[in-house]
Amino acid sequence: MNNKKTILHIIQNFGRGGAETAVVGVLKNLHEYNNIVVTLDNLNEFGNELKYDKLYCLNLDVYYLFPMAIKKLRKIIIDNKVDLVHSQLYWSTVLARFACPKNIPLVTSIQASLSDSLEYKKKWICWLDKYSYQKRKSTILGVSNHTLEDYFSFLGLKKHEAYTLYNFVDTSTFSAMAPRQYEAGGEFKLIAVGNLKGQKNHVYLLEAFKQLKGENISLDIYGEGMLREELTSIINEHKLPVRLMGKISNLQEVIGNYDLFVLSSLYEGFSLAVLEGMVMGKPMLLSGIPTFTEQCADTATYFSLSNVHDLVEKIRFLHNNPAVAVSLATKGQARALQHFTLQHHLQELRKIYNRELNAVNKH
Repeated sequence: MNNKKTILHIIQNFGRGGAETAVVGVLKNLHEYNNIVVTLDNLNEFGNELKYDKLYCLNLDVYYLFPMAIKKLRKIIIDNKVDLVHSQLYWSTVLARFACPKNIPLVTSIQASLSDSLEYKKKWICWLDKYSYQKRKSTILGVSNHTLEDYFSFLGLKKHEAYTLYNFVDTSTFSAMAPRQYEAGGEFKLIAVGNLKGQKNHVYLLEAFKQLKGENISLDIYGEGMLREELTSIINEHKLPVRLMGKISNLQEVIGNYDLFVLSSLYEGFSLAVLEGMVMGKPMLLSGIPTFTEQCADTATYFSLSNVHDLVEKIRFLHNNPAVAVSLATKGQARALQHFTLQHHLQELRKIYNRELNAVNKH
């Protein structure tokens, strides 16, 4: 290609999730490298936003083809004289560990705490992750301190090279907005953003809204997923002031219409949706899980996941105390801009890449 170092980025696909959004944001800016992208399947919901020098799809539709995919990936790495491989998410990481030659640095991003993950309740999933790491140690990047520590403790692994690399918000897309002032006791519009799956715990929000009917408080949920039918049934049966809005790719264009950002997740890695809401001046009402408290510190209000009445009362309090909500939003926005922008992320990622590449050169 040229004299630049070559980075191979491998990921399942480019459906619109947190890891995928982060990779797309990074690839737009890593101009000092040749960037090769490898996907396991061909889904791309980002279109031309996805930038790369070369793109390969392994077409790994069924997992009995895994051995063949290992050979394909190793050939891509060797043919392109790749200097470093960076893997994202489970299957891409396992594949990379088996395919990446020992003399090429391998960096792996961990997006969520394993101890809470439903997938990791399966013993063979844990075994394969642990075995592949022991076979081919990679530098682990956790999207939060909690996520990083949880990875090694849950799998019972001795830590090799590991760093916290926080997720980010791209302020060129999500511009800072002044917090919205609303009238105490007036119309109060809540927004939740997340795929309709068990991890996001939307049923818990609906339980709260059963107690909030008639109080001029509404909720719009943006996201799509397998639980749509179940959630729709609950909403219709109880006539709740809740709407399922479907997928969204233009959150910045609609979030200004809302007064409060709420998420009831059972676990998270480091939520991009929360970062985007913080930058855009929304007060945060979040479940009190470790990664949310690490992400937002004292700039959010937290509720219990074992007492839905706690959530109900905190919604009512913020409904009636707009000055508190504005104060939270102002502090949250400042925190996101000071610590969690794309520029912060790129600065740290470049240091990690340089460290890995220099270590190879020394040998």
